[in-house]
Amino acid sequence: MRLMAVIILCLGVSVPCIAAAQGAPPAAAPDAAAVTAARDVVTQMQGDRTNTLNGMAAPMVGMMQQMGIKEPDRARTLVQEVILPMLTAHYDELLDIQARSFASVLAKDDLQAIGAFYASPAGRRLAAAQPQLAQAQMTGMTQWMGGMMPEMQTKISQAIKAHGWGPGGNPK
Repeated sequence: MRLMAVIILCLGVSVPCIAAAQGAPPAAAPDAAAVTAARDVVTQMQGDRTNTLNGMAAPMVGMMQQMGIKEPDRARTLVQEVILPMLTAHYDELLDIQARSFASVLAKDDLQAIGAFYASPAGRRLAAAQPQLAQAQMTGMTQWMGGMMPEMQTKISQAIKAHGWGPGGNPK
């Protein structure tokens, strides 16, 4: 699961768009023109495929180490020989999934306007910066959650006691 989160963040996928699409009731399939416009947007947002995937290597090595492959050289080898080739082989499937998600949330006209932005110099720079931005977001979220952790742990303990879920308590 952590590996999937890293992959999603590294690819610059908009988590709010995914959450909105997942939380919404099933809608009619988007029309082909909207999916085509969405595919263009998603492709532009990802930037260069090779750079995007290679930018994921270091975070994935860390995830491999968290999964139990402690030796950095072995983790790097697995990422280079197994994970990156697999992701590369299936990358178009990811783009299709993302395109359908975008097309189910955004109108074709909006997708075309977003595509025009990503075709601009500023949009291309944003796409190129996505891996660094994703890492910065992950770091920021980790720091934000870490700062709240002591208070959160205290409140969770209090709630567990209030519900009687602790040792010897009766679940309510």
